[in-house]
Amino acid sequence: MTAKKTKQANTPTRKSWLWNLFWKLSLLFLVLLAAYVIYLDAQIKQHFSGNKWQVPAQIYARPLQLVQDQEITRKEVLDELKLLGYRQVSAISGSGEYSVGKGVINVYRRAFHFPDGFQPLRQIRLRWQGSRIVSITDLQTEETLSQIRLESWLVTRLASSSREDRMLITLDDVPPLLVTALTLVEDRDFYQHHGVAPLSILRALLANIAAGRTVQGGSTLTQQLVKNLYLTRERSLERKVKEALMAIIIDARYGKDEIIQAYLNEVFLGQSGDLAVHGFGLASYFYFDRPINELDETEIALLVGMIKGPSYYNPRKYTDRTIERRNLVLRVLLEANELTPEQYEMAVSRPLGIATGDSLATGKHPAFMAQVRKELQTILADPNIRESGVKVFTTLDIYAQRRAEQALTTTLTRLQQQRSTELEAAMVISDISSGEVRALVGGKQVGFAGFNRALDAVRPIGSLVKPAVYLTALSQPASYNLATPLEDKPLALDDEQGDTWRPQNFDKTYRGTVPLIDALSLSLNVPTVNLGLEVGIDNVAATLRDLGVKRTIPHVPALTLGALALTPFETNQMYQTIANNGAYRPLHTVDAIVSVNNRLMWQQEEYGEQRVSEESAYLLNYALYKVATEGTAKAIGAKFKTINMAGKTGTTDDYRDSWFAGFDRNNLATVWVGNDDNGSTGLTGSTGALPVFMAYQALQEPKSLSRRFPAGLGIAHFDATSGVAVRPGCPDSVSVPAVLDALPVAQQDCTGPRTNRSEQTKKKKTWWDRLFGGE
Repeated sequence: MTAKKTKQANTPTRKSWLWNLFWKLSLLFLVLLAAYVIYLDAQIKQHFSGNKWQVPAQIYARPLQLVQDQEITRKEVLDELKLLGYRQVSAISGSGEYSVGKGVINVYRRAFHFPDGFQPLRQIRLRWQGSRIVSITDLQTEETLSQIRLESWLVTRLASSSREDRMLITLDDVPPLLVTALTLVEDRDFYQHHGVAPLSILRALLANIAAGRTVQGGSTLTQQLVKNLYLTRERSLERKVKEALMAIIIDARYGKDEIIQAYLNEVFLGQSGDLAVHGFGLASYFYFDRPINELDETEIALLVGMIKGPSYYNPRKYTDRTIERRNLVLRVLLEANELTPEQYEMAVSRPLGIATGDSLATGKHPAFMAQVRKELQTILADPNIRESGVKVFTTLDIYAQRRAEQALTTTLTRLQQQRSTELEAAMVISDISSGEVRALVGGKQVGFAGFNRALDAVRPIGSLVKPAVYLTALSQPASYNLATPLEDKPLALDDEQGDTWRPQNFDKTYRGTVPLIDALSLSLNVPTVNLGLEVGIDNVAATLRDLGVKRTIPHVPALTLGALALTPFETNQMYQTIANNGAYRPLHTVDAIVSVNNRLMWQQEEYGEQRVSEESAYLLNYALYKVATEGTAKAIGAKFKTINMAGKTGTTDDYRDSWFAGFDRNNLATVWVGNDDNGSTGLTGSTGALPVFMAYQALQEPKSLSRRFPAGLGIAHFDATSGVAVRPGCPDSVSVPAVLDALPVAQQDCTGPRTNRSEQTKKKKTWWDRLFGGE
């Protein structure tokens, strides 16, 4: 009896003990769960509230500026509109459209964040007279505009180390129909649930059981976002629990708009080469070559439908199955009354209309991008900033770049046919007035990111150095002008070691004396050496530094004939100062950098310096114009009869290097042709580099060179033989620009002795004395 009572007494005690244990374990579980939730919350907060992704720097080309009275053809503007993905219509009604009429183009210009501020949507009319824009009109206000810009073209992206590519967007950028379609197809209860949807999971489970395979997923958009942002592809209960917890945390901490915006930027939508295409912003360009806000219902349905399987529904490979999937999404929109029956019927009948995708291909124009990267590493030293989605506005003119690539490759192919050695080449094109690099080609394999000859090939520049000699002289207008006679006789120079140097003209002949302008236009060696020694080699070197040469310059007589090695990029810098009337502007490819939030982070300073007088620069440019009409580059004048250009050919010893630097009114081009092994090419500047320049100009519409007379300059008249100033109309006289105040009084009877510059120049001296000014 006693034992029975003891057993009955122990039973409640055991139950109580088990109950206490349960509560203790439950409490421990809740504490651990809370700690785990806090841990997950910290992870989410740090990542979700900060930079969620590494985003490649977006590289933009220069915007096309349209100005009243600008000389630009309708074709050039139409080419730009097509490049930007504008669509031609009969009457413009929406962003990214244009129409063409007689002498006019109407454009619905897109809104765009330029480095200097936001420009809204604008309807404009461009009217032409001949090859000039005569008026720019705002069609909504009828206001006459002096100028307007088209948005910058997105050239490429500098891929991040993650090998993911995306273009960040906000909900404000997205058509409302896209969000609607996304939630209807992927998560109907998105705006009602709290991160997970048990009923959706149950529906999916029943559907999968009925089908005998996985036909429907139960994950919410929030769960999909968690899986993509934080989790691996592992299939396990532990991972599903973690996914659900993180989805609940994100839903509790962040608003629905913020969650769906993150989803729109994260979702995987295809593959571009070895880069994964993430987000609707990039996918819009990748598949349709235009911004997301311009997508119609058909294109929206296609992108939403692809979420289920971007590879399986790849529109470039599987057209039929992609159309079927797209039409299913359109049917969902119809049933939800988001489309009318008429809209639905029209949409399902449309073709896919997929773009080539080339516009967003990475690795394009590697030579130009090499210089962009070089400048970015200086401007933005922190690589994390460079991978934060910054927008880099460059100076690239894509048409100049493509034409330069075409001109170089086609010309080299033709030249190569007669040679056994492998020819190579490089080309740099810059805007004369700003120093902005418009194009850069590093070799004949234009798509190969290898050795960049434009930036890294240091080669002797030959006769391209000669303008610096003549500029040094012309900077002394009391002693030298374009008609000054220069001695052209056999010359022997002895240095302090007793070595003798005997420079010769290219044709091995001598002319006795020759006017300065002819010596330069015909690229005569002996008169150039004599002139260089007269003005002083140290002064020639100083002129080269003024022109922008930063390398060590050898102070030897051979400098006058090209004993100076530069890259094509550095040579272009030298000629930029010459072509820009003596005003130095640093060459650059990056104009501005804007953050992902469209805040200006950095902008190129408008630095410039007048390093050479405008008068002497004008006289030199006049002589370089004569090079292109009567001298070593006269093929230019013969081919482009109505367009004035200027330039200088250059050839080094044994025909190792062929050079040409030439310019029209706006742009300067520097071309080098040679062999990587420094072997002989058999090409002069006129037969190698010059044809590349001419091929480039033939592909575009060069603008005729025109320069205003600087104050103090005028046309003067000189005896062709003696160089003495004479009155107008004298026989055997030449008329050239000159600094009038520096000239002696003209001879009134068309005769008179030759004016002497200095008795000192007549004395027989060694080159060492001439170099350092010894008596």
